[in-house]
Amino acid sequence: MQRYFVKHRAKEDRFFIDENDRHHIVKVMRMEIGDQIICVDPDGRQALCKLAEITDERVVADVVQWKEEDSELPISVAIASGLPKGDKLEWIIQKGTELGAHQFIPFTAARSVVKWDDKKAAKKVERWQKIAKEAAEQSHRVRVPKISTPVRLKDLLEKSKEFDYKLVAFEDESRNGETSVFSAVLKQMQPGKSLLIVFGPEGGLAAEEVEQLKNNGFGLCGLGPRILRAETAPLYSLAAISYHFELLR
Repeated sequence: MQRYFVKHRAKEDRFFIDENDRHHIVKVMRMEIGDQIICVDPDGRQALCKLAEITDERVVADVVQWKEEDSELPISVAIASGLPKGDKLEWIIQKGTELGAHQFIPFTAARSVVKWDDKKAAKKVERWQKIAKEAAEQSHRVRVPKISTPVRLKDLLEKSKEFDYKLVAFEDESRNGETSVFSAVLKQMQPGKSLLIVFGPEGGLAAEEVEQLKNNGFGLCGLGPRILRAETAPLYSLAAISYHFELLR
């Protein structure tokens, strides 16, 4: 059943759907009065709804039944990615949303080839947010991850103070056979806590960046014996987190 994140709720039992979602309902899905959808409000509450009105401006959906299901990870995970080339970050955001990430923080790393001005960055964030929304709908989540405007490393270090736990995936730790830091942090974490994981771009993080992260309370962790690509490592980490908190228990 189609799912939509809806900004406007007139009252407890009625949703107003406009803009792109209205177009999708009417033009793409070709739904009619009486068809059912799932609506999710800004607080993460979801309801089975029936289409009651279709106009040129909006679709009105009436609540049939509120649902109590929760598909979110029990911990809040933020993925900080050194800006990679091409559309790799779009891939990370789409698949990372499906795997449960709560936030994505792109940052300009020393080895990032991509350099953007503020205007281009704003357009990119708008596109990334749309990708996250569609992925959240497809994967039946009740929250759309937040996508931050690309930041510098020093800004990322300042933002990291908001998190309970902080890790940086560092390939040299994998080469050295380190296997315990990542799993140890997951074992320490309790539901409701937050975790920030930093990943480098192609070519990895520079030594001075790793040192700055380490000096700001980040633990260095390997992700198994194989060296993973910039777009693979975040997804590996999220899958491991899901296994630990959702399947293993």
